[in-house]
Amino acid sequence: MAVPARRTSTTRKNKRRSSVWKLDAPTLVKCPNCSAYTVPHRVCKSCGYYNGKEVVATED
Repeated sequence: MAVPARRTSTTRKNKRRSSVWKLDAPTLVKCPNCSAYTVPHRVCKSCGYYNGKEVVATED
């Protein structure tokens, strides 16, 4: 098995990893029932509807 001849310096290692830190923001869509922003394919937290049907009862 191949072994590196020299140790990788911390600067070289950090330069290689520098583009990994940025995360993407989650995609948000408007709920067709209450117009609140929610994650797609999930039950709306504000009204409890999914796919035009009430799935979770929420207190009003």
